[in-house]
Amino acid sequence: MQRLPVATVLKPQGVRGEVKLKVYLDNGGDILSVAKLYIGGKEYEVMGGRAFGEFAYLSLRGIADRNAAELLRGQEVEADRADLPPLPEGRHYIADLLGCSVVYENGEKVGEVTSITPAKTDIYTVISDKKEITFAAAEGVIKSVDVEGGKIIVDKARFKEVSF
Repeated sequence: MQRLPVATVLKPQGVRGEVKLKVYLDNGGDILSVAKLYIGGKEYEVMGGRAFGEFAYLSLRGIADRNAAELLRGQEVEADRADLPPLPEGRHYIADLLGCSVVYENGEKVGEVTSITPAKTDIYTVISDKKEITFAAAEGVIKSVDVEGGKIIVDKARFKEVSF
């Protein structure tokens, strides 16, 4: 079963072992529908929680106090793809975009997506033959995404405005 990164543990919350997460999903509350998560390769059952915007506070089975929660600080949180809610039309999980070719509308290849940093406007890192290029997925930059074909088409003029 494929696991996808869904959050990062930011810090312990309180003294009863709750953890604060920065959630990568469109809605931080979506993580509350997942029954089990993986942190550092270890499975944790979600006992309960609450979400506010892009943050979630979770209680995990086996994490009983602040000291145990502290050991999870900074670690990536994964979930089984099958346990995640379906995405709306036109939305994609980051894992599905990694490795895709980025091309201009005229077919000229820019490079390959190596990482995406979730933010209000996601930041893509692309490796080309010559260098590493970073760009913000601002409005009008990405024209279309073909996950099955492994291709992201971008508007050349807009891309050049937002890349660095």
